[in-house]
Amino acid sequence: MRHQSLWISLVLALAFALAPLAAQEPEEAGDAPKMGAKHEAPAPAPKIEDKLVTTQHKAVIGGKEIRYSATAGTLILRDEDGKPRASIYFTYYARDGVTDKSKRPITYTYNGGPGSSSVWLHLGAFGPKRVKTDDEGMALPPPYELGDNGESLLDITDLVFIDPVTTGYSRAIPGTDAKKYYGVKEDAETMADFIRLWTVRFGRWSSPKFLAGESYGTTRSARLSNVLQSRHGMYLNGIVLLSSILNFGTARFDVGNDLPYPLFLPTYTAIAWYHKRLPADLEAAGVEKATAEARRFALGEYTLALAKGNGLSAEETKAMAAKVARYTGLSADYVERANLRVEIQHFVKELLRDQRLTVGRLDGRFKGKDRDVTGATAESDPSYAAIQGTYTATFNDYAGQTLGFKSDLPYEILTDRVRPWSYNEFSNSYLNVAEDLRKAMAQNPALKIFVGNGYYDLATPFFATEYTFDHLGFEPDYRQRVSLHYYQAGHMMYIRRADREQLKKDVVAFMASAMGGS
Repeated sequence: MRHQSLWISLVLALAFALAPLAAQEPEEAGDAPKMGAKHEAPAPAPKIEDKLVTTQHKAVIGGKEIRYSATAGTLILRDEDGKPRASIYFTYYARDGVTDKSKRPITYTYNGGPGSSSVWLHLGAFGPKRVKTDDEGMALPPPYELGDNGESLLDITDLVFIDPVTTGYSRAIPGTDAKKYYGVKEDAETMADFIRLWTVRFGRWSSPKFLAGESYGTTRSARLSNVLQSRHGMYLNGIVLLSSILNFGTARFDVGNDLPYPLFLPTYTAIAWYHKRLPADLEAAGVEKATAEARRFALGEYTLALAKGNGLSAEETKAMAAKVARYTGLSADYVERANLRVEIQHFVKELLRDQRLTVGRLDGRFKGKDRDVTGATAESDPSYAAIQGTYTATFNDYAGQTLGFKSDLPYEILTDRVRPWSYNEFSNSYLNVAEDLRKAMAQNPALKIFVGNGYYDLATPFFATEYTFDHLGFEPDYRQRVSLHYYQAGHMMYIRRADREQLKKDVVAFMASAMGGS
């Protein structure tokens, strides 16, 4: 018994002595954790949810004080199984004191690019605040400021400014492929899904509905009108198209495509008129009459001459060069050396070359200076350079300080991050969404279209837009439901005070008509 007790004591002593050594043995990969071991719990994934903030404001619009609520933030688009796929930033303005929203229109608004946020229409045309510029739209010295927009549409319609994925503060959800949003089809379907979701959340199914887009935003609107009807059963009252491009064949200076040359020519005439480069009789006629004459020449003699190609004799070529020079402000020698075909990037460089200046693409009234005066094309667009800084600075301050939406993300004003843009369904053809618009108009006989054009816009020339709508369809009522308006500015006609005031009057009358008024 005594020997047995001694043996037990020795075994216990040895066990206690080896215990610290055992505790220091490393765990092998795949082994279960040892008893008593402590492990940090993984940090929970950030919750993906809507982020909205609503603030109260007032502004003087149309000479009257308007009180309104502004909701800025993001809605999460989800698959039907609830999986998040994109966070879409928007700003919603609703006039206070409206008791019956079924009679209050709602306008879904965006810009183009592709790759542009909605900042231009937001702070330049339709929102309750506007970037301060001089009366012609030229930027004032920094720092830049916002003021009340007396021509805002908020007195007649509530407004939603929408930024597509990867523009503004909108982003694809981390872990998803953002590229799937970068395309004609994908963009329209995503925007349609957002508009449907927003309409449900904010209870506006019974309201009259409008789309308002600029530049590629008009391309989006044409496709979107069809998608909203066919996919979501959402029928619109009207669409506002500013600086429209629906058929890209009218604006692509490609080998074998002569269509843009006659369609751009009246805009060359307008810009040359503005800079006093036309013959005396055209200068005296004014821009409307000068461009009307240029239209007749463009679709007449000029189109026939281009169609003949090398069939033109040397004498015919020289005579035609002189006529093209008359309407472009360029020399006949230059036009002849260009084979009667003056491309946009060459025109903006050549028109004022003798003054060592270039003219703007978005707005031909603007002038710029290049380092290389002898170059074939301009280094940059002076009309975009004149507005980029003002809108960037004012929106970043406005979103955080006035609207109360805080984000560390950069607000993407106009970005190349959406490149390459997918035109897959239009392979071996030019993008043409005019047919989408025609289908929407055919299925919705109440749908009306407003088209705003700037005389000095080389990005989306007015004559190309006229050509597109003249070929929209051959039923007489289509033409009757489309109204075209013209302004003495460029792509963003609203930066010029007189045109902004006229645009407001024109859109107010259009919306009243589209809702059944006189």
